[in-house]
Formats: sequence, C-alpha cells, structure tokens
Amino acid sequence: MKTKKMLYDLIIIGSGPAGLTAAIYASRYNLNFLVIGKLLGGEISEAHKICNFPTQNNIKGFELIKQMVNHVKELNGKIEQKEVIEIKKLNNKFIIKTHNQEYYSRKVILAIGREKQKLGVKGEDKFLSNGVSYCAVCDSAFYKDKIVAVCGGGNSAITSALLLAEYAKEVYIIYRKDSFFRAEPSWVNQLEKNKKIKKIFNSEIKEIYGGNSVKGVRLNNDNLLKLEGVFIEIGSIPNEKFSKQLGLKTEEGYIKVNKKQKTNIKGVFAAGDITNNPLKQVITACGEGAITVTSAYEEIKLEKSKR
Repeated sequence: MKTKKMLYDLIIIGSGPAGLTAAIYASRYNLNFLVIGKLLGGEISEAHKICNFPTQNNIKGFELIKQMVNHVKELNGKIEQKEVIEIKKLNNKFIIKTHNQEYYSRKVILAIGREKQKLGVKGEDKFLSNGVSYCAVCDSAFYKDKIVAVCGGGNSAITSALLLAEYAKEVYIIYRKDSFFRAEPSWVNQLEKNKKIKKIFNSEIKEIYGGNSVKGVRLNNDNLLKLEGVFIEIGSIPNEKFSKQLGLKTEEGYIKVNKKQKTNIKGVFAAGDITNNPLKQVITACGEGAITVTSAYEEIKLEKSKR
C-alpha cells in the first residue's frame, strides 16, 4: 500500500530574509508550510556589517539571520537545508524535488536571491580557495598581515575592503570605473579614511596568476600587482533555472511580479532579490516576503471555501 504524500499549503524556496519573513507570516496565518534553502541566510549571512536595518545600528549579517531563524523556530516553523533542483506544476499542485526527496504543495514562493558573479578570467577557477575568494567574512582572517585585493566598486566591495583592512597589511580595491558612484556615501567615506586601503580606478583584472596559490594579478594595462589574495565582489546575477522550468516571465533575468508579488503562473509568488523590483535590500526583501504570504493565504482561503 502506497503512503500518501503530505500536501503542504505552501513551500518557501530560499532561506534568506525574504524566505524567513515569509515563514514568520505563514506561521501566524497558521498555514501548513515548509522552508527549503541550500544556504541558511543566503548572501546576507556573509555581510560584514548591516547598518540600515530598523532597530539595528550595526549588526553582522549572520547575527541578523540568526535572529530571524530563531523567530521562525519559536513559531514552530520548519526549515530544511537542502538544494531544490526542480519544480514542476501538475494540475493545481507543485512538485518540488531535492536530490533525495519530493515535496508537494498548493503554493510556492520563490525567495532564492541571486548568485555571486564571476570575473571569468584566467586563474579564477584554478585558485579558488587558494587565494581567490567570494566571501571576505568567511576568509578575511586567513590573510592576516598579507597583501590582498578586492575587485568591485559597490557596497559589497567596499565593506569587504574595510573588513580585510582589519587583518591584512595592505588592501587594494580595483574598480573599472573612475569613482564609487554605485556605493552608499557613508561606506565610501569610511574607505577614504582608511590608510591601509589603496584605490585603483579605471582598471580591470585580466588574469590571476601564481604557483600553488595566488601570487598576483595582471591588470588591463599589463601592469602586474603582487599580492596573496583576491576577493571578487562584482555583484550578483539572478538564477533563472526555476523561471525557465515554470515558464515565468522575467525582466533581465529577474522574475516579474505585480504589487501582490504574484507571477504570471497561478500559485507561484516571488520575493526578494530575485524579483524585478529595483531596490535590493534586506528591508525590501522582508517586506516582499510578508506580501507573498498574505497573497498566498488569500488564494488558499478562497480555494478552500469553494471545496
């Protein structure tokens, strides 16, 4: 005799700020739900400092996520750390597949954030974990009294450089533009005051070279810069895998949503950095997470009343 599969009201894919906020609201709406996320906290868990989240003048990313996770667990919300590999819609239900299990749900929220963008230069893959890193929070302590470089010019690049300056002997920040126009002025001001950080504008890394580990980088003007670590912070790109699987409409790779966070596919909602909403911040991700569940709850309640 076959065991009947559990049918959830809602499955939230992604365990960053959008997904965790959605979980808090789903608990309060008394929905039968599950959160599935590969990386608990998503990219924000790697943030050195967050200084613009209400009630928090200054908090590390992993600390903020820890508080959110605890909030979800206090409401008896269930989080599974797994990678979702496929989502299919069958009639009015969704099948969510991980590497070893299938889940069934009436509604799905995509809160999958974005993926770190690669430079795509020679030596980048070769020296990964041997001098090349995408996470200053994770790896900065390994570069005590060494010379390192950060590639990028946005908030993540500048905050990474500031963190690395607490450990490294010298930090170069290499940016292809002539100013940090994309970054918040408050971060730029802090960087300008730090004597350990040297700016290299109008330059790009064309190659990362070394032996068993990184020894330096070659810039677009063929200048060689000797150093022992390269931190790549050139932004993030949307993961389009689920959009393609479900036939979701996108805008430059980001999922198109309406004011209720609904996609063009009934039963699929999206929240956070994966959506086409312009401001990619923790606070906006949380707001969108709350809206998605409210919208999903309204649909579920209406559908149940018609049975």
